[in-house]
Amino acid sequence: MEFSIKTGELATLKTACLILGVLEQRQFSAAARAVDDASGGRLGKLLESGDLDGDAGQTLVVHQVPGVVAERVMLVSCGKAEELDRRAYEKLLKSVFARCADLGLGEATCLLADLAVEEMTAYQRQLALAQAAAWSAYRYEHTKAKKPNAKAALASLSLWVQADAQRAETEQAAAHAQAISAGVNLARDLGNLPGNVCTPSYLAEQAASMADGADALSVEVLDEAAMRELGMNALLSVARGSREPAKLIIMQYRGGRDDQKPIVLVGKGLTFDAGGISIKPAAEMDEMKYDMCGGAAVIGAMRAVRDLKLPLNVIGVVPASENLPDGAANKPGDIVTSMSGQTIEILNTDAEGRLILCDALTYCERFEPDVVIDMATLTGAVIVALGRHPSGLLANDDALAEALLVAGEAAGDRLWRLPLWKDYDSQLDSNFADMANIGGRDGGAITAAAFLAKFTNNFTWAHLDIAGTAWITGKEKGATGRPVPLLLEYLIRRAGLVH
Repeated sequence: MEFSIKTGELATLKTACLILGVLEQRQFSAAARAVDDASGGRLGKLLESGDLDGDAGQTLVVHQVPGVVAERVMLVSCGKAEELDRRAYEKLLKSVFARCADLGLGEATCLLADLAVEEMTAYQRQLALAQAAAWSAYRYEHTKAKKPNAKAALASLSLWVQADAQRAETEQAAAHAQAISAGVNLARDLGNLPGNVCTPSYLAEQAASMADGADALSVEVLDEAAMRELGMNALLSVARGSREPAKLIIMQYRGGRDDQKPIVLVGKGLTFDAGGISIKPAAEMDEMKYDMCGGAAVIGAMRAVRDLKLPLNVIGVVPASENLPDGAANKPGDIVTSMSGQTIEILNTDAEGRLILCDALTYCERFEPDVVIDMATLTGAVIVALGRHPSGLLANDDALAEALLVAGEAAGDRLWRLPLWKDYDSQLDSNFADMANIGGRDGGAITAAAFLAKFTNNFTWAHLDIAGTAWITGKEKGATGRPVPLLLEYLIRRAGLVH
């Protein structure tokens, strides 16, 4: 989606639709009041009909408003001013852009960022607005025919500012939104593609293509022979049941000083997970194509980092594999030796994500990282604990955890921290290996992270369990692109570019 900045008299702006806010009791926002004045009070008279007295998000579209150049004006019910917080604002934006889609608008000018929203700066309001527009315009069409009479998605959005003094921060918000949204939508595409298309090799190809023409970004892909030489036997054991070869994808972006330690992002890239010998139930197994959403998020985030030219050194690592049943597949009771040298008893082959991640985490030591953040659709237990609203956060460092929590709140991509106490380690005890790969039903999201923590003693680390947030299940199922917004908010803040 293309974004532009507009200023000047609202009544003279040329646009297909001017989107204005109306608060409870028919109170115009400042921008809407200016347009009403230009129309000789026409909009105010329309409100007297009560057609916009319903719930927040209700819209009223008016064509050919006197004294206004815009083709149409969309009035949006915004509810009570004192109840307008981030959650209400984002819900409002979702309704507005759904209405734009219904109208088949290709272009619009939105002024809802002139509303006062609790604990949101002008930059954050414009960023959220632009991101909502871009996400609403997303269409998955890679493997389906286009509907013959489908309405065009919104392709261009103008953000209005009252004065030139506000232009710089709005331009920055638009640039950030464009890059983040492109990263989110790339992650959504990768997640939504079927497992017979989006294989480990396909993921590697998509990552490699991002380096074309990008001096600061380089991509290396390790094949199974290279991983075997490194001793990545935990990762390779998961791939044994599949005909698709495993890949380790390494994306290195160098935008910072040569002596600046990198931030490393690690994402689980399980392109299809049938559970292996511990096979999953057939119902909803199709959704296991989403088990690579952590890897997709890392690839999407690296694209956004590249596009924004952030003054940081950032490395993305994606261990990619399938997990299928086969005569060569892992069996319950098998023992593998990880790259770290620690041995693992595989009690459940469906707890495979931690097996590919543990070797990837050990691999990250060579980068001497400042911090490592991994993300994975790792456990159903995190959904039981937290539902599908926040992602689970576990970390071995309080400062990193706090920075991620703050970034999540600012991005509207929230986290909730769970404990990572040593008390949980005993659940991973094994009679035959250094550890088991599962810790039983109790605290499943925590014991999964406790397993990963055994491979992170040499760096500052945080784990994001995104099983409840990476995709929407049911009739409207599809990948969400989370936690790309959180990651970019964290990185933008690290780069000192936040308002």
